Amino acid sequence: MSATVMPLQPDSITEAVDFLRRLSRMMAGGRNAEMLLQAAATIDTLTRRAVAAEELLDRERDETAKILALREVAEMAADNLMAEVEALRTQLADSAWRAETERSQFAAEARRLRALADAAEARLADVQAEFAELRATFDALGNTVVVVPVEILRLAHAQFDHLADSFARNGDIISQTICDIGTCTIEQALSRGKPAVQEQLHGLHAQ
Repeated sequence: MSATVMPLQPDSITEAVDFLRRLSRMMAGGRNAEMLLQAAATIDTLTRRAVAAEELLDRERDETAKILALREVAEMAADNLMAEVEALRTQLADSAWRAETERSQFAAEARRLRALADAAEARLADVQAEFAELRATFDALGNTVVVVPVEILRLAHAQFDHLADSFARNGDIISQTICDIGTCTIEQALSRGKPAVQEQLHGLHAQ
């Protein structure tokens, strides 16, 4: 069971010490006077010690209060720091996930573009080979063949047919025969397929 600490009353203690000292002076020496002086000195000494102890206790209480306040502040700061650390961990995990997702998407896009580039290169090689083949064909023909678009030959064919019909109605057999010969010549040119080379060349340029 703890004892209740009663604060000292300096005035009453001082009065008691002064009373003992006055009482000792009123006695004509002797053992009693000495005991009174000794009691007064003892009370005075104990009083100073008690006052010092009270001051020390007050200081320790103040220090304890400061320590408790600092501890509370430190605990709050630690809680805030832990919350910030947890938030940073979550943010770091999200950033890592986004980075991994973006890396995977970039890798997939790079593979897709690489496949398109390979396909384009392969198609370009095929076109170049076809173009080289056509160029070789034209070089082999030299100056012996004139390349004429198929549309022009068909138009000429239609015109020869029209002229042949007109000459036939007029009874001009010779002109009709010449037109028929022209029509046959154009049909032979179309049937040989040589003008198809020109069409292929146009197709390559369109690609």
